[in-house]
Amino acid sequence: MYKLAERLLPICRSITGNGVRATLKILQEHIPLTVQEVPSGTPVFDWTVPKEWNIQDAYVSDAKGKKVIDFKKNNLHVVGYATPVNKTVTLAELQEHLYSDKKLPNAIPYVTSYYAERWGFCLAHKDRQKLKKGKYKVVIDSELKDGSLTYGELIIPGQSQKEIFLSTYVCHPSMANNELSGPVVTTFLAKWLLSEPREYTYRIVFIPETIGSVTYLSKNLQHMKQNIIAGFNVTCVGDERCYSYLPSRLGNTLADKVALNVLKLRHPDFIKYSFLNRGSDERQYCSVGADLPVASIMRSKYGTYPEYHTSLDNLKLISAEGLAGSFAVLQECIEALEKNKKYKMTCLGEPQLGKRGLYPTISAKGSAEQVRNMMDFIAYADGKLDLIDISEKINVPVQELSLIAEKLRRAQLVEVVAEPSLKQYAISERGKTSARVGNYLEQNTGQ
Repeated sequence: MYKLAERLLPICRSITGNGVRATLKILQEHIPLTVQEVPSGTPVFDWTVPKEWNIQDAYVSDAKGKKVIDFKKNNLHVVGYATPVNKTVTLAELQEHLYSDKKLPNAIPYVTSYYAERWGFCLAHKDRQKLKKGKYKVVIDSELKDGSLTYGELIIPGQSQKEIFLSTYVCHPSMANNELSGPVVTTFLAKWLLSEPREYTYRIVFIPETIGSVTYLSKNLQHMKQNIIAGFNVTCVGDERCYSYLPSRLGNTLADKVALNVLKLRHPDFIKYSFLNRGSDERQYCSVGADLPVASIMRSKYGTYPEYHTSLDNLKLISAEGLAGSFAVLQECIEALEKNKKYKMTCLGEPQLGKRGLYPTISAKGSAEQVRNMMDFIAYADGKLDLIDISEKINVPVQELSLIAEKLRRAQLVEVVAEPSLKQYAISERGKTSARVGNYLEQNTGQ
């Protein structure tokens, strides 16, 4: 994952344009993404897909021709979606188009102007203070034109038509935690999901933030509302700081339930935020009328760490260990959802475990502790509580409970309570998506 982030970091991404396409093309080397293009001017709910923006070069040079700001050294130097410009200006006029942060004098801030046309440059405040009076050549070789918004989608068919949703964004330039940690972790989650058959279908999207989620919802909302049982917005998952959790709008979905369960048992020092602290695509997925069951598990939440939206959010901020930890947490949430069934005892009263080889045959002090988790599971296996519910009550991870449940099932002491909503996919419904994923599996895993 870290190596993939290293490879993607130099690409200048925005909400549209060739940077997004280049990023998705690299991700297609790992997973069988389908790339979709939505034309500029397309109405998407209350929004409109904007013009496409691409940039080739940008710089500011002094009277001697020395570049004092250079896009090719760091693509954060240009305001995102800046209009083209090529002229000579005074320092006073230039200052009106410069952005810096006095509180972080060594950092280049990340600034955008997606929906109002303007040109501008960003630079470290210490460098801004060094600018001397005189004439400056300003050049932004960019283009705003009717084009399209680009996003990537992967549908992995499961045994059930019910879906688990993963969303991440590919619209920021060279920032590591806020941008690249989400796509790289999501890519490797997709690779893992493709490695074996799954209970649920997985809908995974790589989109530009906000306008991408609005666009995707405008095309897929009805299907998503009918089928998605849980989802996660994957962002800011690359550093090694404390885990964070941001709930869905009402905080009572299956995604909230499993996220809280895993974090409380594995990382009890996590920070719990309110939906009032929202700021990413959960705003769209959980908006009134959509109300999808989407929560966010992060490391340092966007907007809360000092390097956020600056050039200090670089490869030094994230680590292989940080990415791996976030991958493991999201993986455990998905595994818990896959295994989350309701079990009901098949006999009245406490079963005799010893005759089934499930209990020590010698009773001595401490012997019951060897099977305490099994006994506690039995106490709550009433057909009404699922594994996550029981995990909450007895403080045992779902992964361990699922092994206990399987032992008891083989001993015919519990049975799975069927969920009528989990209908099986008809082969014909899998169509081209299943064939495409099947080709990928055959080529990459031998399955």
